[in-house]
Amino acid sequence: MQPKLELLTPELIARILDEAFQLMLKPGIKVQSVEARQLLAAAGAQVDGEVVKIPEKAVRKALESAPSTFYLYDRRGKAAVTYGGDAVQFDPGSSGVHILDPETLEHKPSYTPDLVRVVKVAEMLPQYDAQSTAIVCNEVPKAIGDLYRLYIVLLYSDKPIVTGSFSLKTLPAMFDMLAIFDGDKKGLAEKPQAVFDACPSPPLIWSEFGAGNLIELARARVPAEIVSMPLAGAAAPVTLLGSVIQHAAECLSGIAIHQMANPGAPIVWGGAPAIFDMRKGTTPMGAIETAMIDAAYAQVGKSLGLPTHTYLGASDAKIVDAQAGLESGVSALIGALAGINMISGAGMLDFLACISAEKLVVDAEAIGMAHRLLDGMQVRTETLATALFEGINFKGDFLKQKVTRELFPKEQYLPSAVIDRDTMRGWQAAGSLDTFARAKARTAQLVSEYRRPHRAIEQERELRAMVESLARQAGMARLPELGE
Repeated sequence: MQPKLELLTPELIARILDEAFQLMLKPGIKVQSVEARQLLAAAGAQVDGEVVKIPEKAVRKALESAPSTFYLYDRRGKAAVTYGGDAVQFDPGSSGVHILDPETLEHKPSYTPDLVRVVKVAEMLPQYDAQSTAIVCNEVPKAIGDLYRLYIVLLYSDKPIVTGSFSLKTLPAMFDMLAIFDGDKKGLAEKPQAVFDACPSPPLIWSEFGAGNLIELARARVPAEIVSMPLAGAAAPVTLLGSVIQHAAECLSGIAIHQMANPGAPIVWGGAPAIFDMRKGTTPMGAIETAMIDAAYAQVGKSLGLPTHTYLGASDAKIVDAQAGLESGVSALIGALAGINMISGAGMLDFLACISAEKLVVDAEAIGMAHRLLDGMQVRTETLATALFEGINFKGDFLKQKVTRELFPKEQYLPSAVIDRDTMRGWQAAGSLDTFARAKARTAQLVSEYRRPHRAIEQERELRAMVESLARQAGMARLPELGE
């Protein structure tokens, strides 16, 4: 039995949805895309300038056509990620603009070699079911920053990808890049390798880019992941439930736009909400209330039969310290118990601005523990215990039993050397290393053992030629060195 965390009663979920539907009528949703407004008007919405009042009936129809389950595939064409039900998967956080220097502990601007290193580490760790386009490479023009990140991940990873575009201009190019490994554009829909984030602007706004993103993704039948970001007390009501209701209204209106563009296209009920710390003017991703909002909105999405996503496993700490472990571990566990399909955020520090490969390694252990909890208490023997006592005769001889040797790796999560379970003497003999020092050693080991996945020469040449051409159009003489 998979244990579950539920913060909302069915009655409260019904009230949340009722008020979300009310918000879509009063004050309505600000939709800055002409095409999106036309789609909504054709479905019965009232349009007054950029404000659209969307009736519940139209949204319910959109919900009926939205798939409850879909899959992401790896580069070999194997289903590797399940969006739907209570499947729980993790990927690194995304769009970090700084990297934590493991030697100086400085936050430095991130560049191509940093992204390559993070992708290598995530590829080597089985706890990460998917890759993300984790880092913004600061030496690359913003005009191609989104597709360049995808290029690096496609070169160095076989795992599915959680990504997103920075503009509508680059979205077709990103589709073309993925199609190289899908065979053609048809493969993007039949065996999608990536899901693309699409973000509303709080409160209750779908910008021209956000709505246009939904429309283009729907028409290509490339999975879309709504990332609603209410900030409780700043860009959303101060109450946690108020933020959940705003999240629901933003997601429901987004699903309406998306499904009216192409019914049946895959879409995810996702988000990255946070509270707003009134004392510091910050948005703590590691706060317990942030995790509570996430677990609650995911429960609402599940009640509608939709796949789910969230941002958890991140920390607001500036280095990989006790705070980082506390916030990331607790929130990752909450997300797992909530049964959220894709949990992004591992490796992130400083309100999602900075990423650390060493933190990815530490967070992987928290993820492993969370999955062990989800596996629950399994019945692995004919009797639960009585047969195991045969021949023991009040002695602690369970170590001698064959069943002990067979079952202990299944009963226990066995962490890497990042987690210290040694004696004091053994710990001292190994150098008296703290968690971060052990994570540095583990990261270096993973990078040294990494091997690039095989790519057909023709595919890699086509991909590189495509990105080089786009880079020249953006003013780059040549692509950056990969720093292998």
